[in-house]
Amino acid sequence: MTSETFKPIVYLKENCPFCLKVRLFLLESGLGSDVESRDFVPGTEQEEKIRAELSPHLDRVSFPSAQLELGRYVTESDDIIAFFAAKAGRDPAGMTVYRNYVDGVFAMSMKLWKENQELKKAASAA
Repeated sequence: MTSETFKPIVYLKENCPFCLKVRLFLLESGLGSDVESRDFVPGTEQEEKIRAELSPHLDRVSFPSAQLELGRYVTESDDIIAFFAAKAGRDPAGMTVYRNYVDGVFAMSMKLWKENQELKKAASAA
């Protein structure tokens, strides 16, 4: 396989809000068919295989992950989206469905997650 024939790969975990953010961007930008998506359900044999595939290339395996180019692996959803946005010449700020998710459900989920972490920390200190 050469860099000319390489198709980027995204590794997406079911029910992961960061993975959904990447998926929404790829679908709304029209890049879905230009990317190989390897999806898995947490706790399955498929997850174990994907983690084994990624572990030699990443300091810490987390999801979403992507192989953007031959030998170039990343794990941050914003970095993955920035790569594909630049490639497609698309501005995520102008993508309605993506923005509604990021500014709405995703933002609220992150706020609640942070609040939960603070409550757990306070409870363990008490």
